[in-house]
Amino acid sequence: MNALDVAGIVCMTAGALVFLVGSIGLLRLQDFYARLSGVSIAGALGTALLLLGLLLHYPTVDNAIKIGLALLIQLATAAVGGNAIARAGYLVGVKPTEKTQFDDLAATEKDG
Repeated sequence: MNALDVAGIVCMTAGALVFLVGSIGLLRLQDFYARLSGVSIAGALGTALLLLGLLLHYPTVDNAIKIGLALLIQLATAAVGGNAIARAGYLVGVKPTEKTQFDDLAATEKDG
């Protein structure tokens, strides 16, 4: 086992732990918006770590191109999807927790 294999295993394990923390956050966070934020951040970071670990475990130029494209597509679509889900929740009236101090969208809708 060489250093790249060890680094790959460490990255993949860290990615799995990020997904575990995200799933615990899904159960523990207080409202829809906090849960969505926690899950989307964990999904992006966990996927990035898993793909980096995979690249370190199998380091070839072909794999670097494939993994780079997969990561780019995943990060781009996750951001758009998370935004769309949050906006849909807001439009159907999902209320944030009482601890939420300020609603940027409500202030914008009143102005225009």
